[in-house]
Amino acid sequence: MAGSQAGINQGTQLTRGAGVRIGTRGSPLALAQAEMVKAALAAAHAPLAQHGAIEIVIIKTTGDQIQDRALSEIGGKGLFTKEIEEALLADAIDLAVHSMKDVPTRLPDGLEICCLLEREDPRDVLISRSGNSIATLPQGAVIGSASLRRQAQLLALRPDLKVVTLRGNVGTRLAKLAKGDADATLLALAGLKRLGKADVATAILDMTEMLPAVAQGAIGIEIRAADRRMRDLLQPLHHRATEIAVTAERACLAELEGSCRTPIAAYAEIAADGQLHLRALIAKPDGSAVHRDARQGPVADAERLGRDSGRYLKSLAGPDFLA
Repeated sequence: MAGSQAGINQGTQLTRGAGVRIGTRGSPLALAQAEMVKAALAAAHAPLAQHGAIEIVIIKTTGDQIQDRALSEIGGKGLFTKEIEEALLADAIDLAVHSMKDVPTRLPDGLEICCLLEREDPRDVLISRSGNSIATLPQGAVIGSASLRRQAQLLALRPDLKVVTLRGNVGTRLAKLAKGDADATLLALAGLKRLGKADVATAILDMTEMLPAVAQGAIGIEIRAADRRMRDLLQPLHHRATEIAVTAERACLAELEGSCRTPIAAYAEIAADGQLHLRALIAKPDGSAVHRDARQGPVADAERLGRDSGRYLKSLAGPDFLA
């Protein structure tokens, strides 16, 4: 996943290709993230900025087109990346910008995530019309969410709550909440910060209440594996600590063979002691069973740590849990 350490010849990079075409979804958050990558590339490579050689290409995905059903019902998280990856393989774009939590653990042949930007705050927030915490939500409150991970953890804490499907981009969900479609909703703090809307949060949820989605808050950049030029251009943007944490979390997810149909959460961070600390859980969608794991190890063993955690959770859950 790490970018190449090769140097960049800024004087010749524009002659080796027609600038940089950044593929992205068209939601406000996806565009904000693509603009972050564009700005970072321009800052790292002056000729690209001077020649206006960085273009953002909007690609509509299946996940964007179907808004009336939960992702678990229509095929999972790959619905937000499929069309963008097809454009990348067809050389219609040079790189793809993804929220890493939307990226399946298995990528199409010929593609790879070569760069991760520094991770934003990975926590979830509660946005509520009544009650300033999960504990103080009214009895039987209706919570709007399309995430089985959030649903499972909410119901494990408060079985009396009712969770209804609430999809759409951040603005759409906030509008539905204001209209009264639900009493509260949960969103990622990272997305709200990138949209300048962090002030709408009623409460930032502690990870003991709501463990984040795998790689939540991380932006990944996908390229064609054979494209050395893109790899070199992106190397200065790569954040090693984010790569280490995301590697552990995605290894855990891969071991569990999880998708949007299975409530799985994981978060890894390099602690003050220099060790990588990982927390993970797997749950039933109704919150009736939650299995947790916490472990630590050397940062060099990030993938092994994640896989060991996934195997342990699978052993706790038993063979029928993921069925």
